[in-house]
Amino acid sequence: MEKKWEEMTAAEKQEAQFQKLLALKDPEGNDFKFQSAEAEAKYKANITRIKDAIQMKKKPDRVPVVIFPSMFPYLFAGITPYDAMYDYDKCVSAFKKFILEFDPDMHIGASAPGPGRFYELVDYKLYAWPGHGVAKEHCYQCIEKEYMTADEYDLLLMDPSFFFRNFYLPRVYGAMQGFTMLPPFTGILEMYGVAFNFIPFGLPPVQETFQKLFEAGAEALKWAGAMGGSDAELKSLGYPNILAGYSKAPFDVLGDTLRGTRGVMMDMYRIPDKLLKALDQQVPIMIAMGISTMQQTGNPLIFMPLHKGADGFLSDEQFRKFYWPTLKQVIEGLIEGGCIPFIALEGRWDSRLEIMQDIPEGKTFWLIDQSDIQKVRKTVGQKACLAGNVPSSLLKLGTIDEVKDYCKKLIDTVGKDGAFILSNGAFFDEAKPENVKAMVAFSKEYGVYK
Repeated sequence: MEKKWEEMTAAEKQEAQFQKLLALKDPEGNDFKFQSAEAEAKYKANITRIKDAIQMKKKPDRVPVVIFPSMFPYLFAGITPYDAMYDYDKCVSAFKKFILEFDPDMHIGASAPGPGRFYELVDYKLYAWPGHGVAKEHCYQCIEKEYMTADEYDLLLMDPSFFFRNFYLPRVYGAMQGFTMLPPFTGILEMYGVAFNFIPFGLPPVQETFQKLFEAGAEALKWAGAMGGSDAELKSLGYPNILAGYSKAPFDVLGDTLRGTRGVMMDMYRIPDKLLKALDQQVPIMIAMGISTMQQTGNPLIFMPLHKGADGFLSDEQFRKFYWPTLKQVIEGLIEGGCIPFIALEGRWDSRLEIMQDIPEGKTFWLIDQSDIQKVRKTVGQKACLAGNVPSSLLKLGTIDEVKDYCKKLIDTVGKDGAFILSNGAFFDEAKPENVKAMVAFSKEYGVYK
């Protein structure tokens, strides 16, 4: 008898997720229609190749090769990042051109630019984006501030949803000012006096906020439809996207999103106990965020960009105390839920590798940027599939031969025993197209396992 999902081990759940991808069904359960028999075979081979690399059970037929771009597909197609954010047809058309031209084994979708009109409707303040704070030809930029003050830890710890709705969101989304007037929903209990809680919903500022959210929601739905249509078309051509969504290290939630770098660094010294409690609070939230998107999309990969645990931010003692314990719990929770954490070590993490090798084997996928990838292979890479780490500088400034030489070294050393996906190490905007093509073509030709 077939096991129920809740009765499966983490390994069985992961395998079941891959088998769903290989079952070739559409969301309604009908046979998925590929554009040709060759495209169907290509899709199956690509999924199997990625699966074998991630699970570390056996070598694939060859080293998989993937491109992780930022705005490169759109600049390559001759449009600006602004165009890609405001014209969804241009966005998906440019991304399709990029995929067909460079022919990677998988992709992570055309969603990197995001929906510009949506950001306008909600008056987004956490980032500047093309045409709104940065030039239309450039990528977006984070605007770091203390969006939560140090004296608001108790409020966050008491009720995180109330804090986010009434304090954080109005600070980051100008259109949500009306939320500051809403009561805690936990106070809506029995009949006597319950109507008082609903008075704010009759006030013009609150109603204006909801009206703006209805408009923003319609725009987000329009954008999501375009992204989903792009994924379906590329799948029909043989190119899978197995990315579901993302999650974060709890320390980065506090350090990136709420307190900012300076704030969270001061908190480690001034109010460490409250910081630790807030980090613990974020663990189940970050696990649930990843699992929910896996359940919605059917894709197993959960992107986790790591930031403030990199070399230079924290001492080893601080990393062991504040960063790694809750990150490890999130990783393990995602795995238990059937997800594959896709962990991006942005920047350099050489001093952290021995600590982070304490992970389940064959259940994660790590993108390596500036870390010594040979050292990563001897530590984290003993337990996990690695991807990387062709430098953006090489793709932009190097020659074709230099790119090939770098890829050859990666394949000969890091990729010789499998569990390796050759890719760029960091998301990039600009590169010589011939260098990107050389990275893919050379790896496919040279990286065949005998």
